Amino acid sequence: MIHHLIPAERSRAEIIVVNSRFIASVSPAFSVEEARSFIYEIKNEFSDASHNVPAFLIGHGASVTAHCSDDGEPAGTAGRPALTVLQGSGLGDICVVVTRYFGGTKLGTGGLVRAYTDAVKSVLAILPHAEKVPTHQVMVVISYGLFEQTRLLIQKYKGLILDEDFGADVTLTVQFIQDYVQNFNQELSELTRGQIQGIIIDSNPETIFRI
Repeated sequence: MIHHLIPAERSRAEIIVVNSRFIASVSPAFSVEEARSFIYEIKNEFSDASHNVPAFLIGHGASVTAHCSDDGEPAGTAGRPALTVLQGSGLGDICVVVTRYFGGTKLGTGGLVRAYTDAVKSVLAILPHAEKVPTHQVMVVISYGLFEQTRLLIQKYKGLILDEDFGADVTLTVQFIQDYVQNFNQELSELTRGQIQGIIIDSNPETIFRI
């Protein structure tokens, strides 16, 4: 099963390096347009800053779009270090902007690389994660007498009940990670002596789960 780690939400962290403030803001971004919109937003928020250095990764694995900019810092001292941290994080669909307020003392090439690296690491350290996984929506029709046992079986296979309809029978619409559906159906069949199995009614290759 393919799991893609992504940011669960926006986060921000700040470090001070020789009186310069480095504010790292991070956001999920599922397209280049979303990343550029976030960058524009941060640049507007910190329009008086010395630099707003962006880096982003859109996608995962072999299908990644990567971008970074030094935004006026010496070449290779800001955007590239920020992007390198993202590339080593295991995360995709992520955009970071490191805002710098100059503190009056030049940091030198090595100092800048370390500062931008540490700024991105600081925000990733507090960033909640989510994952994108392929899922199926499964419809299950059961008698009232089997409802509680079926509910526990759904929990066992980490299913999420999206809808419940209590009519002549109980009709459940459940979201499962795709790899769990076969085993769920096998146990449901055993529970009902071969009479009931869930029916896949929809699929999503990239459902987001917070972890």
